[in-house]
Amino acid sequence: MAHGDSALLVGRRRRTSSLAFGASRRDGGARPIAAVAAAFTLAQLVLVRPGMGLGWDETVYVSQVGVQAPAAFFSAPRARGVSLLVAPIASWSTSTELLRVYLAVLSGLGLYLALRAWRGLFPVRVLAVGGALFASLWITLFYGPQAMPNYWVAVGALGAVGCFLRARQNPRALWGVVAGAALMAWMRPTDAVWVTLPLLVAAAVGRRPRSALALVAGLVAGGAQWVIEAYVSYGGLAERLHEGSRIQGGLGPQLAVDDQLRSLGGRSLCRPCTGPLPDPAVMAWWAVLPLLAAVGLAVAVRAGRTRGSLVPLSCAATAAVPYLFLIGYAAPRFLLPAYALLAIPVADALFHLATTPSGRWRPVAAALLGIGLTGHLAVQYAVLERAVHRTTRDHRDWARTATELNRLGVRPPCLLTGHLSIPVAYYAGCTSAAAFGPNTNSTESGIVGASRRMPVAVLTRPGGSPPAYARDWHTLPAAGMDIHVAPKVSGHGPA
Repeated sequence: MAHGDSALLVGRRRRTSSLAFGASRRDGGARPIAAVAAAFTLAQLVLVRPGMGLGWDETVYVSQVGVQAPAAFFSAPRARGVSLLVAPIASWSTSTELLRVYLAVLSGLGLYLALRAWRGLFPVRVLAVGGALFASLWITLFYGPQAMPNYWVAVGALGAVGCFLRARQNPRALWGVVAGAALMAWMRPTDAVWVTLPLLVAAAVGRRPRSALALVAGLVAGGAQWVIEAYVSYGGLAERLHEGSRIQGGLGPQLAVDDQLRSLGGRSLCRPCTGPLPDPAVMAWWAVLPLLAAVGLAVAVRAGRTRGSLVPLSCAATAAVPYLFLIGYAAPRFLLPAYALLAIPVADALFHLATTPSGRWRPVAAALLGIGLTGHLAVQYAVLERAVHRTTRDHRDWARTATELNRLGVRPPCLLTGHLSIPVAYYAGCTSAAAFGPNTNSTESGIVGASRRMPVAVLTRPGGSPPAYARDWHTLPAAGMDIHVAPKVSGHGPA
C-alpha cells in the first residue's frame, strides 16, 4: 500500500471515530436521554410508593426546614444540602406524597442534565443505555424520590466529570464543572473531595489551571457553609471531621466489601452487618460490573480515546474507596456515585460486545446480553419491591406509635427519647433527645427536667428496660415497642 493511501486510510478512520463519538445530532439528539429520564421519573412514582412515609435520616433533613416537627439533632457528618433541596415543599406542606413527587421529578431532571453533559464524548445511544443501567438499579429507584444526599452526589459527579472532559474543546463547560462540584459538596462535602481527586490530578498533570480552578471553586461554593458551621458549632473543621468519624464508628482501614454485598438484598442500612449473603442472583451484577468496566476501558484504549473512560472509572474508584475500605458498616446508597460513573463506560462495553466495528448487531452476543439484562432487571425489581414493602411497614409502625403517643397526651410541645425516638418524634410532632449514643444532644437530668414542663416519653424495644429515671413511668406497648410516659402526662391519658 502506498504511503499516500495509508495516510488517507488513517484519516478516514479518524474521521469515522470522530463522527461516531461526536455527531450526536445524527444519533437522535437529546431525545433518547430525555426518554430515559422521563421513564426514570415515572418508574419512581409507580414502583416506590409516594405514601411510603419518611425514613429516619429523611426526618432529620426535613425537620430542619419543615413544619411537621421541631428540628432534630443534626450530627457532624451531615450537610444542609438535602434540607435546602426539600425546603420548597417541606417549608409549607406536611404531605409526604407531594414531597415524593417533587423529588421524583427533580431527580429525573438531574439525571437528564448529568447525561447531557456527556454529549459529544460518546454516542447518545451509549449515554441513554448508560443512564438506563444506572436508573434501573433498585438502589437508584429507591433513593431517587427520597430526601437523601447520595443520589444527588451521584448526578453531580456524573455531570462534573462529563463537563471536565468536554472543557478541553468547550471552555464554557467549566461552568458545569463548578455546578457539579458544588452540588456534590452541598450534599456531602467529604464525598465530593473523594470524587474530585482524580480530576484535580488530571488537571495538574495536563496543565489545565482553569479546570482545577473550576473544581476548587465548586467545592468551595458547595462546602463553605459546612466548613463555617464546623467552626461555629463544632469547634473547628478538624473537630467536626473527628466527630463525624466517631459517629460513623471510627474511619480507618476496614473491609466493608462483604457488608456491601449483604446490603444488596434490600437492606437500607447494614449496621451491624451480620447474617448470610443474599442469593447469588442478587449479587451477580456486582461481580460483572468491574469486568464490564475493564472491557470499556480496553475498548477506549484501542479506539484512542482513553481519557473518556479512564477519568470516570478513576473517579468511581476513589468514590468507592471510603465505603469499601475505610468504614465498618454498609448502606447500598453509599456507592451510588460510583455506579453512576461506571454506567457510561459499561454501556460502551456492552455495545462493543453486541455489535461489529461497522455497527451491525452480533445476533448471538446481542441475544445473550438481552437475556442477561432482562434477568438483571427482574432481580432489581424483586429486590426493590421487598425493600419498599418492608420500609413502608416500618414507617407505618412509627406513625401508629406517634398516634398512640398523641392519644396518651404526648402532644406538641413534647419530648421523646430512646429507641427510634428521632423518626417517631417527627411523626408525633415532638422534639427528640438522647443522653448517649451518636446523636447525644441532652442529658438524663435535662430529660427529667423537661418532663416537669412538657409531655415526655421514653421508647424501648418490647420488654426492654427504660432508664432508671423512667422505671416508675406508665408503660404500654405500641406498634412493636414499649412507651414509658412521664407521670405528668399519663394522668391526662386513659388509665
